[in-house]
Amino acid sequence: MVAIAYSVAFEGVEARLVEVQCSVAAGLPGFAIVGLPDKAVSEARERVRAAFGALAIAMPNRRLTVNLSPADLPKEGSHFDLPIALAVLAALDIIPADELARCVSLGELALDGRLVQVTGALPAAMAAAEDDRALICPRACGPEAAWVETVPVIAPSTLREVVDHLTDRHPLSRAQPGTIGGRAPVGCLSEVKGQERAKRALEIAASGRHHLLMVGPPGAGKSMLAARLPGLMPPLSPVEALETSMIHSLAGTLDEGGISRHAPFREPHHTASMAAIVGGGRGAKPGEISLAHNGVLFMDEFPEFPRQVLETLRQPIETGEIVVARANAHIRYPCRFLLVAAANPCRCGHLADAAQACSRAPNCGADYMGKISGPLMDRFDLRLEVPAVSFMDLELPPAGETSERIALRVAAARDIQTRRFRDHPRLRANADASGAVLDEIASPCPEGRALIVKASERLGLTARGYHRILRTARTIADLDASDTVRTPHLAEAISYRLPFVAGG
Repeated sequence: MVAIAYSVAFEGVEARLVEVQCSVAAGLPGFAIVGLPDKAVSEARERVRAAFGALAIAMPNRRLTVNLSPADLPKEGSHFDLPIALAVLAALDIIPADELARCVSLGELALDGRLVQVTGALPAAMAAAEDDRALICPRACGPEAAWVETVPVIAPSTLREVVDHLTDRHPLSRAQPGTIGGRAPVGCLSEVKGQERAKRALEIAASGRHHLLMVGPPGAGKSMLAARLPGLMPPLSPVEALETSMIHSLAGTLDEGGISRHAPFREPHHTASMAAIVGGGRGAKPGEISLAHNGVLFMDEFPEFPRQVLETLRQPIETGEIVVARANAHIRYPCRFLLVAAANPCRCGHLADAAQACSRAPNCGADYMGKISGPLMDRFDLRLEVPAVSFMDLELPPAGETSERIALRVAAARDIQTRRFRDHPRLRANADASGAVLDEIASPCPEGRALIVKASERLGLTARGYHRILRTARTIADLDASDTVRTPHLAEAISYRLPFVAGG
């Protein structure tokens, strides 16, 4: 007899349906799992044996073969424990095979029969909904999976509860969605003394999702400014929240099944590897750029990151996705993030201070900033120097607008862009616009065109730099609630493309 259960294998944020086929046949006693299982899947045999012993179920003295179909798709992860156990139980006529065939299941088995939390419950629920099946997952995964309201989610805590549910001894009720996560405490921009130009740049970056590079001496407040950017970002739309939560589900970072409507904020250390930043490693897991999808990726000490890591950012910045290539698979993750980078003007950080600068000035600044290649530098819409704050400025009381007030302007500008790109589903902010769409929404007036041509000649702008000025000017115009891009908007956008004094 052959019994079939269903589970999923993950390819990026997509969950592909997998048939777990179990055959009980005459022959030498054994338990084989085939279909490209990894080590964790192969070890499921021993966990299933121990869990059956806890339920007082004897393994048959026959040949058991479990096939994971399609057989040419790699199967990774301990979440195959539960569907393998259920397929064996159905093959032994302990649970009804027809009931099992209407479910997708995933979960790791403890030796005493408990179901242990696994990653990927939310994408699995999406796959179950598309195939019109219910989902069985560990109780800890239930609140997360239940956000997909079109699929019945059953979240037992033990294998015995699964058996009792499928045999109608003790049916379980549907799991309920987790709570909507709150925003982590962030400071207010009014707490930042001085740095008015940097605050304005943060407002523009949040409004149009423009990449920002800040260069300044140690203690100027670059990290402090970046940490307050999430307080300016508008809440994620339901689609964006689901996209982001699916990635965090695969990474196992969802907090008690709660889906957050707030933009993620990631700040990897400069010692992070390429796999940690762009994704990869064991199981081709999502990297920091994908975990920052629809949010902010803050990279402090930007030139200290390995050159190879920095160069891998160039394509994801343009395309909004990353492909992790492996010999047997190409995994695609979304990564539409707002990059905020901070750097000292040189290694010692005091290039602009003649009293503290090293003897190699100004060459030390050119060498240090030269670690950021020209093509990567060209992808920053906003580039500004953040000067040091004097001690007298620190003695002043808090001044300037609060983050809450600036966030209202940012939200209004984002609403304008949402209406503007209603017919362009792939475009969500001005930073995404290009080609004919950019010409339509940000075409400058004759005076503005003359200004930008003059700036192009003096600054040596590339075609990418020209388009990024137009995108930034369009966002500045949106903050002014202006239908057209005027000369002052272009002038301010150009001011953020000026070369650094420190970096040459």
